[in-house]
Amino acid sequence: MDVPRRTFLGAAAAVAVTTGTAVTAAPPVASASPTTIRHFPLRGAANLRDLGGCPTRSGRQVGYGRVYRSDAPNRLTPDDLVTLDGLGLRTVLDYRIPLEVDSDGADILCPGLGSTSHSITDSGLYAYTKDALSCADPVRQRQLLGDGKAAEFLTGVYRAFVTVAGNRARFAEVLRALASGDGLPLLYHCTSGKDRTGWAAYLVLLALGVPEATAREDYLASNTFRAAADARTREGIKAAGMMENPDPLIPLREVRAEYLDAAPAEVRKGYGCLRAHFTDGLGLDSRTVDGLRERMLL
Repeated sequence: MDVPRRTFLGAAAAVAVTTGTAVTAAPPVASASPTTIRHFPLRGAANLRDLGGCPTRSGRQVGYGRVYRSDAPNRLTPDDLVTLDGLGLRTVLDYRIPLEVDSDGADILCPGLGSTSHSITDSGLYAYTKDALSCADPVRQRQLLGDGKAAEFLTGVYRAFVTVAGNRARFAEVLRALASGDGLPLLYHCTSGKDRTGWAAYLVLLALGVPEATAREDYLASNTFRAAADARTREGIKAAGMMENPDPLIPLREVRAEYLDAAPAEVRKGYGCLRAHFTDGLGLDSRTVDGLRERMLL
């Protein structure tokens, strides 16, 4: 990412990446009971992982190597690209809005692999965070982020995943892409790989018959994989003089059960149950769900 294009938020993240300790690019296995999560810790992305490995209620298992989720791959190193190339990706879907792409930079991918914009609104989260950082005023930052405001803002983001028609259409598209099998293996991502990407993963896993508790653990695992990078980002923000105490950013940088719960609550309010949300909210028919399971399950 070119220096002139960095926002305050992007610059702080870049400081964290470039000053952090490099990790091996070899694909390790990280346990998150009851599911084994195949995580790829890259220098330029903290939350790249395979959605495979989850058991379903019927006794089948989500296959590895079909679909991956990640934070934005816009700061990948040459070694990172070697790892990415090993995944054999054919499709990359970018959930970021134009503001995020323009500020932080386009995806850095292997030669011959392009990225397709599947923009899902973040309900102003990126601009909200940027405003809090750019003002460099502790009083204003407390007004924006303190007293539970940051968590309240992010909860609203999750509600919009269900209530905004354009968001529902985008989430449905990834399910249809997986069901068709065209372009697999597929990677989808947003900026942090935890909110828009996390809700998409939750929907995919539930559509495949994975128990809700397991899908929830996959969602919450972002906190484990992002912890070190987020800590370095806060250190970079403090060192750059953007915030005296960057801890009020923590609710925006992590996932919480209360955030996830806000989306299913909207599902129940608007559709009664998840099955109806798949059919009426996302417009998926039984053939699509059957195709999804045929492509994704062992």
